[in-house]
Amino acid sequence: MKRIDLVLLISVIFLTIFGLFMVYDASSFVAFRDFGDKYAYVKDQIIWIILGFSALVFFVHFNYHRFYNFALPLLLFSIGLLVMVFIPGFSLKLLGARRWIDFGLFTVQPSEIVKLSLAIYLSAWLSSKEKGRMGAFLLLLFLILGLVMLQPDMGTAAIILSLSVTLYFLSGASITHLLLMGPVMFLAALVLIVIEPYRAARLATFLNFNQDISSSSYHVRQILIALGSGGLMGVGLGNSLQKYAYLPENATDSIFAIIAEELGFVGAVGIIGVFLLIIFRGFSISKNAKDMFGKLLAAGITTFLAAQVFINLAAQTALLPLTGIPLPFISHGGTALIMNLTSIGILLNIKRQTN
Repeated sequence: MKRIDLVLLISVIFLTIFGLFMVYDASSFVAFRDFGDKYAYVKDQIIWIILGFSALVFFVHFNYHRFYNFALPLLLFSIGLLVMVFIPGFSLKLLGARRWIDFGLFTVQPSEIVKLSLAIYLSAWLSSKEKGRMGAFLLLLFLILGLVMLQPDMGTAAIILSLSVTLYFLSGASITHLLLMGPVMFLAALVLIVIEPYRAARLATFLNFNQDISSSSYHVRQILIALGSGGLMGVGLGNSLQKYAYLPENATDSIFAIIAEELGFVGAVGIIGVFLLIIFRGFSISKNAKDMFGKLLAAGITTFLAAQVFINLAAQTALLPLTGIPLPFISHGGTALIMNLTSIGILLNIKRQTN
């Protein structure tokens, strides 16, 4: 236990257990309306928590250096899952998006798996010096981003981009490459937003909230009502009004709005503080790792966790257009929760190997 980062572990356990209570709180009304069982969402979450913490415990004791040899097979497996999303018979379409694979007994969201597998692959590849690899790096990046954007899932694409670019430059790449890549990727993102009607609508909503309430601004308006209702100290646990089907996705992408409504500014800042502590511990583990592979892998995991937190919270506070990114460890969701807890297990193992 002396070699375990207890601050990181306890912080993750706290957020996960807190998330379980908030999923029940936020979803009970909708779950009873839709399934006749107010515990429907929380039952799923309990199963995913058990699986996630089982994975965490396993990977705490799994020497992360072994991932070096598994990096390419893991990446190819993840890309194969991304392709399966578009195969009839496996593809599951929800809310206009094809992001899930239906295996009958369970569903899987491949874009959540590819975050970790890509972090492992890039950490293994970039941990050794190699000239002229920018072309191969961009080819791989655009392949994965293209498959994710076809689902479509621009939020996850932004996280994958953040992860990949961070690892590329932490490996010692020239800053000139970043200066060249930045404007090109910004223009590409802008084009992808404009050509897709629902993304263009979200951008228009972000730029002008004073639209008709029946338009795409409804979701943002309900989020802001929840945040405003919470005030300084909140309306109290269980007393949210927005959870009664006013706020869309109130147990998944928008669960932070329910937290802010019930716990207020003070409670919301406290939860953000725990996330910042996890991010700080993750980069600290990266800094102190004994080898380049460990440094990059810890940095990659921490980067995609931090990007998820930032994008979700920024969207929930109207600093970014709405995206379908869940809040790590708290939002209702299976693949995301299991992969995030698996990633924490790998981080803890890197810390163990450092001591």
